[in-house]
Amino acid sequence: MADHYEVLGVSREATPDEIKKAYRRLARQLHPDVNPGEDASEKFKLVTHAYDVLSDPEQRRRYDMGGDSSPFGGGGGGANFGGFGDIFETFFGGGGQTRGARARSRAERGQDALVRLDLELGDVVFGVHRDLEVDTAVLCHTCEGSCCQPGTSPVTCDICHGSGHIQRTVRSLLGNVVTNQPCATCQGYGTTIPYPCATCQGQGRVRERRTVSLDIPAGVENGLRLQLPGSGEVGPAGGPNGDLYIEVSVAPHETFSREGDDLLATIEVSMPDAILGTSTKIDSLDGSVELELRAGVQSGDILTIKGRGITPLRGSQRGDLRIGVQVVTPTRLDSKERQMIAEFAARTKAPAPHLAEFHQGLFSKLRDRFRG
Repeated sequence: MADHYEVLGVSREATPDEIKKAYRRLARQLHPDVNPGEDASEKFKLVTHAYDVLSDPEQRRRYDMGGDSSPFGGGGGGANFGGFGDIFETFFGGGGQTRGARARSRAERGQDALVRLDLELGDVVFGVHRDLEVDTAVLCHTCEGSCCQPGTSPVTCDICHGSGHIQRTVRSLLGNVVTNQPCATCQGYGTTIPYPCATCQGQGRVRERRTVSLDIPAGVENGLRLQLPGSGEVGPAGGPNGDLYIEVSVAPHETFSREGDDLLATIEVSMPDAILGTSTKIDSLDGSVELELRAGVQSGDILTIKGRGITPLRGSQRGDLRIGVQVVTPTRLDSKERQMIAEFAARTKAPAPHLAEFHQGLFSKLRDRFRG
């Protein structure tokens, strides 16, 4: 049998890199797709087998020590494990082609992207349209995802011949065990790109700022994430896009707060207006509205204006605007005003201050959101 070093045309002291370069040079000359002659086909098999042996450190060591490197076992004074080898080749696919191994695709799904969107409370009432600027990976406009320079294309790997895997034959006590490993030359893709696209460096995608138009529905809450399928980053080699997630952040309002689909606010009422009652206009988030204050209104009373709250995320019936009353007691009175209040107190014979029955409802209404 021909010497493996002679077949590859390298010395016995050749480095792994020199062996690899010699094999690739001969493989390009003798590959059946390039040189269809029968003689070239036989030489190609010898070159491939020589490379399989010399590129594996353990097999090369055994070969240099005079061991048999034939894929068929036997000969050379070594033990003949051909019978077991045939069994293992049947189970592990020890033929000339890799069985069950497929080259992996360069195109992969892109990553999801997350963008934060700041909204005002007024945007939540009816919904709002926004144009968002996002910085993500997009399809390369030069190669359109092929990863190659225009006019070129990927070529079949001359090491694994397009399978994306390399077979290794390992001698063991039970015979020849054939294993499959990803091809180191093409990284398991089965093809190589001799002329990568200069724009994307062979990635098939580039980073770019783009505009995403978005209709934010009414009723979104702080921290809610909206999903836009297929609007995230494009994958390598033009793979499908990931998703884009919009995280909503609603800024606090100086007048109104939210409780479910209702809006909450507090109105300060003077003592005379609380006693006599009055009407006034207040500015809600979608325009002015008339508010009636009945005579004798008390601090802690809740006035409700129907349909002036928030449109729910899934529905059309708006919530209410609930307004907590806070009666303001005057702190600065002149002598005449003080006399009038004293006469009023005498006429009404108001009772002295005293403890009253505890009302949990009053405190729950005013808790947190209705503090003055």
